[in-house]
Amino acid sequence: MRHRKKSVKLGREKAPREALLRNLAASVILYEKVQTTQAKAKAVKPLVERAITSGKIPSLATRRNLLKFFYTEHPVKKILEVLGPRYATRPGGYTRIVKLGHRMSDAADVVQIELV
Repeated sequence: MRHRKKSVKLGREKAPREALLRNLAASVILYEKVQTTQAKAKAVKPLVERAITSGKIPSLATRRNLLKFFYTEHPVKKILEVLGPRYATRPGGYTRIVKLGHRMSDAADVVQIELV
């Protein structure tokens, strides 16, 4: 039984899965919308939400915590300077998943994850 097993494995080992989710989260933050599969979008949504929520309080500790997660400085800078002030009064729900259809090659569900 898989009761209370919340993590999605996405057909990868731990390190490649974490790298994929970190890069996808950085892309969502930098470009504000990304096309991907539905499983990947559902897996990355909580990571993006958590990063934006922590970025609402601009401090050195927040910057350092975000730098632990992201590989580069660019998404951290955008969270603290652009997205934090934009969503300062919003209590959550910063992302939206829109279904786009099926991919031609393997019929995977393609969605667009975007910032609201």
